[in-house]
Amino acid sequence: MLDARDISVRLGRSEILKGIDFAAKPGQLTAICGPNGSGKTTLLRAMTGDLPCTGTVTLNGRDIAHLAPWELAAMRGVLPQASALAFPFTVLEVVEIGLSRGRAAGQTRAAMQALARVDLAHHAGRPYQSLSGGEQQRAQLARVLAQVGAPTDADGPRWLLLDEPVSALDIAHQLEVMQIARDFADAGGGVVAVMHDLNLTAMFADRIVLLAEGHVLSAGTVAEVMTSETLSRAYGCRLQVGTAPPPGTPFLLPHAARLAAE
Repeated sequence: MLDARDISVRLGRSEILKGIDFAAKPGQLTAICGPNGSGKTTLLRAMTGDLPCTGTVTLNGRDIAHLAPWELAAMRGVLPQASALAFPFTVLEVVEIGLSRGRAAGQTRAAMQALARVDLAHHAGRPYQSLSGGEQQRAQLARVLAQVGAPTDADGPRWLLLDEPVSALDIAHQLEVMQIARDFADAGGGVVAVMHDLNLTAMFADRIVLLAEGHVLSAGTVAEVMTSETLSRAYGCRLQVGTAPPPGTPFLLPHAARLAAE
């Protein structure tokens, strides 16, 4: 389990997170949602150890504050919102950065398999900087997939921690990336994803943690969290949640949204 207790983050004079409790289980895709500035990325970065915070974070029962970087890298892969590279790496070389050791043939195969999974194997030899923004995002996801390998091993589940993994992607690749995350969870791994698209969240997530102003406003299953009243409170506008035909996945119609003042 990924378990965070009483997480607070202060940047300058601003308290971004205010005593948040968060839990995610292997075998599930847990989405972190909320309006801009609610603390979604800050929470994810606190849980990866990339941002100083108060409170405790444990991963698979181990306090991450007491783990070496290589130990954390063996347990979870982190996909940030954006990754800038100044050196002329090829796409394959970027993916191989996710591998913990040299460039043995078996590891290269793992990197190529990860590229194939994100539909970029045909771009393996291209300069990374020549890719579009969406292609670079998928190449970084391949790096993370190569790093963590199988969703589970003898030491327990592995984790994907994804910050807005579909933000720069077209619809087809959004579905492809979300299915990769879904398959990883279904195979026993844990997935935590910061999400803006509530409809994609409803389609693929098992649980949602909804943040607002640095607090957890609601946490639970998709059906429990995605209600008209709860989402309207979180986003500060009047929203109406509908239900599609079976299996009854909740969805939002953007054209039906109204500002709270109307």
